Amino acid sequence: MLSYIVRRILQAIPSLIGISIITFILLHIVPGNPVRILLGQHYTPQRAAALAQSLGLNKPLYMQYLIWLWNILHGNLGYSYNYTEPVTYLIAHALPNTLSLVLIATIFAQLFAMLIGTVQAYFENTIADHIITVLNYFFYSMPSFWLGILMVMFFSIQLHWFPSGGVVNPQDPNPGFWDWLHHLILPAATLTLVTLAGYSRYMRSSVRETLLMDYVRTARAKGLRESQVLWRHVLRNSILPQITLFGLSFPALFAGALFIEEIFNYPGMGLLYWNAVGTLDYPVLLGVTMFLGALTIIGNLLADILYSLVDPRISLESMS
Repeated sequence: MLSYIVRRILQAIPSLIGISIITFILLHIVPGNPVRILLGQHYTPQRAAALAQSLGLNKPLYMQYLIWLWNILHGNLGYSYNYTEPVTYLIAHALPNTLSLVLIATIFAQLFAMLIGTVQAYFENTIADHIITVLNYFFYSMPSFWLGILMVMFFSIQLHWFPSGGVVNPQDPNPGFWDWLHHLILPAATLTLVTLAGYSRYMRSSVRETLLMDYVRTARAKGLRESQVLWRHVLRNSILPQITLFGLSFPALFAGALFIEEIFNYPGMGLLYWNAVGTLDYPVLLGVTMFLGALTIIGNLLADILYSLVDPRISLESMS
């Protein structure tokens, strides 16, 4: 397994370099000048030239990229223009908040998707199936930022059940676990609802196909109880596509969290990213983008490993 993981990581290096080149070029052709933004009302040509030289922005674009790439290879993602802090430090402080949000949303979305998808497949073309399908399409088509705004308006402003933003109460000198959880529920519920619909549709189709398999008919013919057929033969084989979907969608969940964090003023990677977009903070934007690129590769790798663990017929060596 170790050789397989090392080989996959080495294969991912060209992809990461390609992502970095495209991102670097796109960022620098976007209209706007970070030097002018940083200087604001104190802008003068002399100060702009001095600041551009100190940030290395006066060099040709390919030189800027090679310097940035060399620093990356030495574990240095650069310094933020706005915060004057290392990008690795900013990401390390924002990542736990985003990671907790995404992990909780993913776990609940997968669990509810397995339950809902299985119920829909067993009770196909019933009223329950049609109602759930309509709700799935409703949440699937709704933009995450719009659902987040509705959640804030209803549960925070109208009912006062949950705080509208932040990760803990700033007035509390010793915020505890429950205060953290209280602030996390609303953004996590929003991310769960927008991702649950896609997962449950895949689960429904997968369970339907599995129910038609010969080994399921054989299990029933042997006299096994329906619960045994479900747990031993249907669910175990039906969740394989879910695992693949999880690996591919995990980076997308991070991208979805970027919008939700902005709505809930949640101090994670999303808020860090949006603040960097407004000021063209190139090191932060590049650092977050490369992190998401690496996360995509890690997500695919984890999906392959989980695939082989759930289905012993599949080996990592054969997948490679």
